[in-house]
Amino acid sequence: MYLLPAIDLLDGRAVRLAKGDYHAVTVYNDDPAYQAQLFEEAGATWLHVVDLDGAKSGNPDNLEVVRAILARTSLKVEVGGGVRSLEAADRLLDAGATRVILGTALVRDPDFAQAAMEKFGPDALVAGIDAKAGEAAVAGWTEGSGVAAADLARRMAALGYEHLVYTDIARDGMQTGVENEAYAKMAAAFGNPVIVSGGIATAADIRALAPIADAVEGVITGRAIYEGTLTVADGVAACDGTFQLSDQLEEEERPLTIEELES
Repeated sequence: MYLLPAIDLLDGRAVRLAKGDYHAVTVYNDDPAYQAQLFEEAGATWLHVVDLDGAKSGNPDNLEVVRAILARTSLKVEVGGGVRSLEAADRLLDAGATRVILGTALVRDPDFAQAAMEKFGPDALVAGIDAKAGEAAVAGWTEGSGVAAADLARRMAALGYEHLVYTDIARDGMQTGVENEAYAKMAAAFGNPVIVSGGIATAADIRALAPIADAVEGVITGRAIYEGTLTVADGVAACDGTFQLSDQLEEEERPLTIEELES
């Protein structure tokens, strides 16, 4: 399992939205490439980038910012937001992106989703499924699709997709922890481990994924890092050791007994 610090791009800046609300924007850095460099220096090897402008417009509007990130770091980068054509995916991959995330197009243009898989293959593509109450959302989370997220995951698996980012919109940017059952069910529907997105606040939240180890490929977190409740170094360490909790760690996190409190 690996950590993917997140950079969401809006008007060329690194931001975070609360619950996907474009009216609830917090700007964290005016220079996303520098922010990516800081993540790399702290130990990250992957980066999750979402072009929020592109997610609404249907075009990768922040391509030059993505280029700057890729030029400034050696991070493996997955990029999504507005990728609704083979040309758009081509441009991102040609720029050096490791993987391209398809979201709205999975629902609205299944022929494109299939054509992308045939052209680029499973290593270069990620199915991005963002859900509210189990329903896949589209157009930058601004619209419901009428399609159950689990059903969409099954469709993508049938097309050959092997990577999936599943975002619980209600928890995204809210630092409320992760609902393990939702990710376990999504992984079961997809037939492969999924990338967790939404709700991670601390290293303990990452370690809490241990019971669903087989269902998790990676963990995305943004706001927690920006606001200091989780460092990149701690997040990387938690991902590396999530499923081998040390006796010392378990002892440190164990609630004190009455006898210990009174001593």
